Amino acid sequence: MSIESADYSDGVNPEHALKYAVQHIRGDRVQIIEGVIEPVSPTWDHEASADSLRDQIHARARELGCVIGSGNLDLPGSPNWYVPDLAVVPADAAKGAGALLPDQTLLIVEVTSESNADTDRVVKRRRYAEYGAPLYLLVDRQQRAVTLFAEPGRLGYTKITGPLPYGTPLPLPAPFDLTLDTSGL
Repeated sequence: MSIESADYSDGVNPEHALKYAVQHIRGDRVQIIEGVIEPVSPTWDHEASADSLRDQIHARARELGCVIGSGNLDLPGSPNWYVPDLAVVPADAAKGAGALLPDQTLLIVEVTSESNADTDRVVKRRRYAEYGAPLYLLVDRQQRAVTLFAEPGRLGYTKITGPLPYGTPLPLPAPFDLTLDTSGL
């Protein structure tokens, strides 16, 4: 039985209950991937890749009135609650928000790890497009490549740049209009 077709005669919505629970776990941050609770515990090498991108995007994000972070993203109507490695969001949307929707972001970045590479490559790519994230940047550390997905739709992203091997400059379109150096990822 899907969440959409569940019987809520007891007054409890399982999607809301699950998302409430993960927001109140003490200690480690967790996300929900297709109904499975997963801890978010990146390695330092993983964090170094994210930090390199944050440094390159930082000045332009400030010019756009945005913040860069790894706050919660809710995907309503689904059993998903994501914690991206980086997201660029308007500062006004971030204020007071416990979670944002993917379509409220300007850019979402996921950096793969051995344990989640297929999730980032397939599941999150599909869901981010479905929920309207305008740009999704996948940094695939196992394949040593980057891929930028743009122009989201219900059936996926319609514009794909990559995969490009590390070291290949990657242009980010408007509103960023800058080129990322991928050699240090």
